[in-house]
Amino acid sequence: MTGSDSIRRIAVFDTTLRDGEQAPGCSMNPQEKLEVAKRLEKLGVDVMEAGFPASSPGDLESVKTIAGIIKDCTVAGLCRALEKDIDAGREALVHAASPRIHVFLATSPIHMEYKLKMTPDQVLEQAAASVRYAKQFCSDIEFSAEDAFRSDPDFVCRVFGAAIEAGALTVNFPDTVGYAMPDEFGDRIRYIREHTPHIEKAALSVHCHNDLGLAAANSLAAIQNGADQVECTINGIGERAGNASLEEIVMTLRVRKNYLKADTRIDTTQIYTASRLVTQVTGVKVQPNKAIVGENAFAHEAGIHQHGVLANRATYEIMTPESVGISKNQMVLGKHSGRHAFEDRLKDLGFTPDIKTLEGIFAEFKVLADKKKVVSDRDIEALVMGAAGSVPETWKLDHWAVNTGSALGATGAIRLQHKDGPYSKEVSMGDGPIDSIFKAINQIIGKEPELELYEIGAITGGSASQGETMVKIAWDDRHYNGRGLSTDVVESSIKAYIAAINAMEWELSAKK
Repeated sequence: MTGSDSIRRIAVFDTTLRDGEQAPGCSMNPQEKLEVAKRLEKLGVDVMEAGFPASSPGDLESVKTIAGIIKDCTVAGLCRALEKDIDAGREALVHAASPRIHVFLATSPIHMEYKLKMTPDQVLEQAAASVRYAKQFCSDIEFSAEDAFRSDPDFVCRVFGAAIEAGALTVNFPDTVGYAMPDEFGDRIRYIREHTPHIEKAALSVHCHNDLGLAAANSLAAIQNGADQVECTINGIGERAGNASLEEIVMTLRVRKNYLKADTRIDTTQIYTASRLVTQVTGVKVQPNKAIVGENAFAHEAGIHQHGVLANRATYEIMTPESVGISKNQMVLGKHSGRHAFEDRLKDLGFTPDIKTLEGIFAEFKVLADKKKVVSDRDIEALVMGAAGSVPETWKLDHWAVNTGSALGATGAIRLQHKDGPYSKEVSMGDGPIDSIFKAINQIIGKEPELELYEIGAITGGSASQGETMVKIAWDDRHYNGRGLSTDVVESSIKAYIAAINAMEWELSAKK
């Protein structure tokens, strides 16, 4: 577009499934990755980076599965500037409707000397050669200069120029360690745009980390100075302090569109459900005061605020809850509600499960409704999230019992059914009911994984609320998440632990 009042469309490159998943404790199983990918497609991201295919056979297969299903946005695979990595990326993206190979190579003096052990001329040559090699297999190539902000600007311009000449359609300028200030980052982006040869032939992207809490601000400064694409993640998850938050950038552009003269194609009404899904599958919660998607983002406690909002929401709200997909529908669902009403409510909440999944969720809803009479939107959301991330059940809970008291210690008894049919029962003593029951489960499965995280909370208020337990276990340097729901907190803990065990067993069986 031309003209001073034109609105530029900024491409959104989501890397939740790659950079986000690399964060400690944020690993997802293949089914969870696919569910997140579908949600990102519905959200309207322009590009989703589905993984790092050369990092493991499992990641390659996961990217390949996602690439074969996603149709309405570009699917990217990250590759080092090495032929073997690019070969893995080509294999992973072979069925993609719109594939992108994303090649990266560091350009900062400290990375070149200590990590790559290469001279600047060697880096320049390898960057161009890797793009040329990738271009044989894929027309859409993105090149990233890792640690670009701490690199010599003129050297980055040379590398970008060589990458564009070799066929890159996007060049990415990352602040890999989150060191930049907004003004200087904006100035650097303007410099790169003005001094990179052939920059008019490529889109200029930015990838900001949040080590100083400035990732979103730096990304917006880059947009103001000519960036065409922003790389970000749902909830800002990612390595160390995370990445630029998709929801913060998108809603800033939407709310301040006339000031920034830029917007995205994101369907903002899908933001909240995308945020909740990522929270559920990773077990990493957002803080209550998190912008856009935090529990308190649209809450008003101070009397003067409440009075103003009741008179006119615009007094204290610059956007509506509905604009990010937080529903105001107060329909009450209970044990007498039918499947049609339940399915309509799912659609209102942004969920469209297949028939088989719907049947399973509806059956769980009926069981829950018998226990707590009124089922909230958060309860329904939790049921759907649980179904979304399920893996084949190697072990299935049959029944359990605990005996505990201040003078007795705790004894846990549990019976599990193996997928091949037989039942196993164990009794164990422990330091409390959860410890005793987890020890009994370990005796049945014949393994003692390390319990890295155990977290329990309530889905809603009230004594009849569902307990939601998140568990993370480690086995053989791999990490597995589990999640359980029940109106009984011990049972929700058991379900979460078994879910993590099943994720572990599924991966181990796939390696045989």
